[in-house]
Amino acid sequence: MAKKVKTVFVCQECGYESTKWMGQCICGAWNSMVEEKIVETDENDRWRRVAGGGKGNSGGAGAPGGTSGRAGRPSRLLDVSSEESARIDTGIGELNRVLGGGLVPGSLTLISGEPGIGKSTIIIQAAARIANSTGAVLYVSGEESEEQIRMRADRVCGDLSERLFILAETNMENISAVCQSISPAFLIVDSIQTMYTADLESAPGSVSQVRSCGGELMRIGKSFGIPVFIVAHVTKSGDLAGPRILEHMVDCVLSFSGDRTHEMRILRANKNRFGTTSEIGAFEMNSRGLMEIENLSGLLMEEMDRESDGAVATAVYEGTRPLILEVQALTSPCGVGFPRRTALGIDTARLNMILAVLEKKMGLQLSDQDVYVNIVGGLRPEGTYTDLAVAAAVISSCLGSPLDSKTLVLGEIGLTGDLRSIQNAEKIVREADRLGFCRVILPERNVRHLREIPPHIRLHGIRSIGELRPLFG
Repeated sequence: MAKKVKTVFVCQECGYESTKWMGQCICGAWNSMVEEKIVETDENDRWRRVAGGGKGNSGGAGAPGGTSGRAGRPSRLLDVSSEESARIDTGIGELNRVLGGGLVPGSLTLISGEPGIGKSTIIIQAAARIANSTGAVLYVSGEESEEQIRMRADRVCGDLSERLFILAETNMENISAVCQSISPAFLIVDSIQTMYTADLESAPGSVSQVRSCGGELMRIGKSFGIPVFIVAHVTKSGDLAGPRILEHMVDCVLSFSGDRTHEMRILRANKNRFGTTSEIGAFEMNSRGLMEIENLSGLLMEEMDRESDGAVATAVYEGTRPLILEVQALTSPCGVGFPRRTALGIDTARLNMILAVLEKKMGLQLSDQDVYVNIVGGLRPEGTYTDLAVAAAVISSCLGSPLDSKTLVLGEIGLTGDLRSIQNAEKIVREADRLGFCRVILPERNVRHLREIPPHIRLHGIRSIGELRPLFG
């Protein structure tokens, strides 16, 4: 069916519209009327998204309702405001850090993690604090009853606000209607795999349902300025379940990781349109919920008080802060067959490359040795900051010679055995000084470019991997 098209005349100075051309606009401008073709659209088109579709009052964004029947009009980019909108404080400092400073109105955030890792716990904590400080919050759960959510909230949230609403629902049409009635400032959907729309006959969790429900949540969030948190399941390999399009359409992808048998949890931003990617937040799970870990470096290094062969302190730069951690390595003679190469926290291919460089450039005999490398704390740091520390830990274990526990080692190793400079070395050196380290071993190029060196830190710059061996006697 052909859509109706009508002609209007729009003033380029004030935006006044008229069905007739006028030589002079009501604003006084002459010859400013320009003809435009307007396509009439269906007012009940629920998939349509119009930018800036109504901001709400201080209690939250405007409720999702019908859109105007006229087609959207393009705007000059120069006329669009570039001021960053005020973020919503979640009341959790580490969560704000990972998000880039708080929740952005109209943003879609996807959070995933293994069952029992703490996704629902941190979300209900954030929901309670936003309800107390900002406005109405709607928590939609398709997996738990309202009584189950209340029991968790009593345990981890403390005082509950009257503006925190719970809805046990899986139908997207009903969820949209509830949003229209209460105009939430924050919407949580737990989880997207349980939601469905009546327009499709497929079961909840199918590719078509996840895609359709994700599109509806994007329409609600983007059109009416409601920040939306979407909880997603993961597969056995740890990847997000469902279609990859869900990751592409959201603004932020967060992943919760950690060992359920230990207390520490790491929240990482894998994608963030409003902040730094690879930012991490640290939490500790206890009977009162998830507590923030402000000094993560100190927690990871508190057990490295004595010198032991195979243990080396290193550092990475995660997001906007330096992080000090411990690398452990163990070498032992292999019995028969091929030697084993096991790595936890670093890429196995990267470990094999480092071992090959040690054999070729240092003459270290590892072909008859099993090699095990572990990043203490269950972290998986990104980048090549830990290359030199891994090599030092392997050398230390192989020679049976420990490195001083007050020595920090970091740097990238090239295939030629030379050391490549790393970024943010100056900030890492300052963090090492704060934690009481006395010596930092790093690439010589970094030493030459450091502007400020703390008085209690002794720098040791090296050019190639061969210069590591004399450090172990």
